[in-house]
Amino acid sequence: MSGPSSNPASSARAVALSVLQRIEHSGAYVHLVLPGALETSRLSEMDRRLVTELVAGTTRMRRALDALIDRFVVDPPDATTRTLLRLGAYQIAMTRIPAHAAVHETVSLAPRRVRGFVNAVLRRIAAEPMRWPDRATELSYPDWIVERLSDELGEADALATLEAMNTAPSATVRSDGYVQDLASQMVAGSVEARSGELIADLCAAPGGKTTALARTGAHVVAVELHRSRAGLVSANADRVLEDPSRVVVVNADARTPPLRRRAFDAVLVDAPCSGLGVLRRRADARWRMTPDAIVGLVELQGSMLTAAADLVRPGGRLIYSVCTLIAAESIEHPIPEGFEVDAESPGESWRSRGPGWMLLPHLTGTDGMTMLRYRRRDR
Repeated sequence: MSGPSSNPASSARAVALSVLQRIEHSGAYVHLVLPGALETSRLSEMDRRLVTELVAGTTRMRRALDALIDRFVVDPPDATTRTLLRLGAYQIAMTRIPAHAAVHETVSLAPRRVRGFVNAVLRRIAAEPMRWPDRATELSYPDWIVERLSDELGEADALATLEAMNTAPSATVRSDGYVQDLASQMVAGSVEARSGELIADLCAAPGGKTTALARTGAHVVAVELHRSRAGLVSANADRVLEDPSRVVVVNADARTPPLRRRAFDAVLVDAPCSGLGVLRRRADARWRMTPDAIVGLVELQGSMLTAAADLVRPGGRLIYSVCTLIAAESIEHPIPEGFEVDAESPGESWRSRGPGWMLLPHLTGTDGMTMLRYRRRDR
């Protein structure tokens, strides 16, 4: 063999390997490099889906794949060969691709000097069943994530949630054509926006919740720190709303929003977080997040929550949501001064958790989400 075969699937694998090398060796983000690679590949739609599956799956299952590989490796392979072995092992162990095809096509991508080695390792992976050393390895998560969620949610719910987040998400399309996970739609619905209300949506990009709120007839002030992402909110409002003027976009920091105090009927804070509830759609996030980073996020979230509370009128509503299930980022935040917890259930899909509510992916088929609802006292 002198190079990749003419098989279209092999071309798809070549594109996947190139993207994986950028992710694993250069620290690139899946959601940033994959779309461009697909756009320039000129592959068919079916092959693009294969590339997406191979890149996301191989990235997501990296720890488990290394465990499969390392059974048959004495000396650690170089980084490029490691990536190739992961790509082959993923196809063999975690897809419906026939093992012989996965081995053949993966070996065809290998440099001549390591083809025999890659062939031998992949054939042994295909032939010998795996005995996993522990659930964290089998589910392919860092130990700290498994341990923390097990401590906070209980082992059964934690492991079931983590297993659910190893499956690719399906697209959910609203009636206006906007693609948005049901968890985010449920958060927007929990604001209970009404026609004529004035609502602030902090950290608003890309605009899914903003436009959902505006569709009720409410007037929404959308605050977004980054100029380019603020433009995305405006563009989405123009695209999906019959009356885009119901949305006013403000390019500002949610910690110091230039908005009038106690003027809003409701304020939504969809705060930056660890993203440990949306790992099914962020294949590399589990390898990037650290416990130390969460400490910084908690401080940022607290500042945003305090600023948001100052915008709510007497009797008004404050809704705080994060796409994570970590308690420190959600239910452990202090109740804002002058507010009380709204204890009414936001819906049957939500499970109560302390003063708030959560969505567990294995129960709802959605992203993982935690939400707290407060109401300012009438004074």
